[in-house]
Amino acid sequence: MRFDVVTLFPDFFTSPLSSGLIGKALAKIIAEVHFVNPRDFATDKHRRVDDEPYGGGVGMLMKPEPIFAAVESLPVLPRRDVILMTPQGQPLNQQLLVELASSYDQIVLICGHYEGVDERVLNLVTREVSLGDFVLTAGEIPALTLINGVMRLLPGTVAKEESLKLESFEAGLLDYPQYTRPAEFRGQKVPDVLLSGNHREIERWRREQQIERTRSRRPDLYANWLKQSDSKIE
Repeated sequence: MRFDVVTLFPDFFTSPLSSGLIGKALAKIIAEVHFVNPRDFATDKHRRVDDEPYGGGVGMLMKPEPIFAAVESLPVLPRRDVILMTPQGQPLNQQLLVELASSYDQIVLICGHYEGVDERVLNLVTREVSLGDFVLTAGEIPALTLINGVMRLLPGTVAKEESLKLESFEAGLLDYPQYTRPAEFRGQKVPDVLLSGNHREIERWRREQQIERTRSRRPDLYANWLKQSDSKIE
C-alpha cells in the first residue's frame, strides 16, 4: 500500500509514523508513506499557497494551482483513491477503513488548512472524508488517523490478525470488557466467569456484554445491529 500525503507540514507525521506497530510496518515495507508539499509548486516569489476568498469572508483559502501541481506530480497506481480530508466528507468509520485497506493500492490524502481549499480542488478528488462533526486546525490530524486505521488492517502489521475480527465495530458491536492480572484490584474483582475456564460460558458472557454495552453507550450502533440481525434471519 502506498500513501501520498499532500501537506504543508510533512514534519507533523515524523514521530507518529516512526512509533509502535506503524513504525514497524513501515520498516518492513508493508506500506510506504510519501509526502509532497504544495508550497514547492507555488510559482510566485513569495511561494504563496493561500489567498482571500472571492466574495469576501473571514480567513484564507488554499489556492488550487499548487495542490493540482502537487497531486499531478505523483505516480498513479491502478487502484487509486484521492481523498480530501474535510468536515464536509463522509464519516470515517471501520467499514470505510476496511474498504480502503482491501480495495486500493494507493491512497492520496489532501490536507486542507485555513478555511479549506478552493472548490475546484474537488475535481482532483474521488471522495471526501471527515473525522467527525467538528473542525480542526489542519487536515494532517485526520489524515494521520486514516493512515493508522488503514495500515493496521494490512496483512503483517498486527501479529495476531485474528484479533482484528474481534474488535469494536467489526461485528457491528462495541468490544466486551477485558481484564488482566491481578484478579482483584482495590476491591474490584474480575468477573468469575473469566476465571472459570469454561470457554463456552466465557464466549456467551462476552457476547452479552457486547450487546449490552452497545445498547447503552451507542444506541445508534445498536439499532443498526438489530436491523442487520433481522435481515440475516429473513
